[in-house]
Amino acid sequence: MIEKERIIPRIILILQALLRRLPLNHPKLHMITEELGKRMAGFKGETALDYSLSFLDPKKYFILHDLRIPHKESFFQMDTLLITSKFILIIEVKYLAGTAYFDPVFNQLIQIKDGNEQALPDPTLQIKRQESQLISWLSKHGFPNLPIYSCVVMSNDRTIIKTSPANKSLNKIVIHRHSLLNKVKYIEDSMRKETATPKDVKKLIRTLKRKHEESKPSILERFNIEDKDLLKGVICVACNHRPLVRKHGTWFCLKCDSRNNDAHIQALKDYELLIAPTINNSELREYLVVDSPYVAKRLLQSLNLPTTGTKKGTQYILSSDESPARKHKQKNPPTI
Repeated sequence: MIEKERIIPRIILILQALLRRLPLNHPKLHMITEELGKRMAGFKGETALDYSLSFLDPKKYFILHDLRIPHKESFFQMDTLLITSKFILIIEVKYLAGTAYFDPVFNQLIQIKDGNEQALPDPTLQIKRQESQLISWLSKHGFPNLPIYSCVVMSNDRTIIKTSPANKSLNKIVIHRHSLLNKVKYIEDSMRKETATPKDVKKLIRTLKRKHEESKPSILERFNIEDKDLLKGVICVACNHRPLVRKHGTWFCLKCDSRNNDAHIQALKDYELLIAPTINNSELREYLVVDSPYVAKRLLQSLNLPTTGTKKGTQYILSSDESPARKHKQKNPPTI
């Protein structure tokens, strides 16, 4: 059973919003596009794993995706966590094209594609670190000493996996996604008895879900981009023209003559992702290029957003974390 669904990572939504809100001649545009491409490839790799996991018995295996758990002074993250009453399996997913060469001498992963080589962090070291952190976390929270295993799954079936002849144990740690079910069965068969009760498992799942904290990176700060660099106004979904004009309760595009009643919703999502989790009437007018405070008030009130403060100090809360519409299978954006 999937206990924590996979959703589109917030970092991807932020990068997409940033690309919508930057001029086409902005000097950081290429860098941001590259970053988004890498993030999308990683997410594609994770979703490719879902088919294999769907064959597991939902009554025996409990799956949590995209966990980020606070521990000591930092966090540790796991792509997918598989929990049973006998063991826990940490799954780190990599989606790479070409050849993946695991260098045991310098502890690095070398991707070879189209004759070019790129050094990447060794994911086998990463999962060992995650094992250690999870063991420590379980002990701190008083959970049974469940055996913990880990593996790196190459979710691109065309990836060629290589290493040195001396690195003979790599095939026990790094596998293709079509071998994942065999890996799970092998671990299952090696365990003679259950270590945790169903009650223990349920409590562990509840605690992990409660402790999870989604990362909220400051992309503007990372790329040294200021708020004033962002394009304002509602963007036309038909032709990307901006700003749209608000007339008679709808948005008009002066370029392609299209109309849209709800085009401001995406603009406010962009605001929440890039600028701030709350907005007031004057901030909305400036951002959406709306002159009338009464129109701005109607727009905000129509969204039924939670608020803080009163009168001119009213702040509307835009944050929509964990919205069901961020699940990767849904195409429509979340309603703010």
